[in-house]
Amino acid sequence: MTASRGSSRPASLGRPPVRQLRLKILVLLLLCALPVYGSASLWLRQVTPIPALVLIVMSLLAFVLYRHDKRQAGSAGQRTSENVLHGVELLGGWPGALLAQQVFRHKTRKVSFQVVFWLIVLVHQALWIDWLFLGKRLVQLLPL
Repeated sequence: MTASRGSSRPASLGRPPVRQLRLKILVLLLLCALPVYGSASLWLRQVTPIPALVLIVMSLLAFVLYRHDKRQAGSAGQRTSENVLHGVELLGGWPGALLAQQVFRHKTRKVSFQVVFWLIVLVHQALWIDWLFLGKRLVQLLPL
């Protein structure tokens, strides 16, 4: 019993396994190390739990939005705009978005989308490095 003609996968498996799963898990864990460490240290030093809560809530929201968009793409329904997806990523949901991209295999091949996504991840990493190790020099330059 196979999924389709010429395929050696059993029909019960559906999709092929995620390529390079261990590497992708390692990358996710490494990228999450700074925000998790930073938000946990702020919380444990009783400064504020807000960064940790934002990271969790926005990541969950990003994951749900990606799932919804993937389902809608398959059924020609109302899609979630890329600007909304990137907005949620920018507000701290990029870990959930990265996980959702791999779980749902969604938005992984569109180069223009991936460029913006990885720039958002880079900005977050730079801000956490600045906050934790460089005395908030970059943060002070932001027009807030």
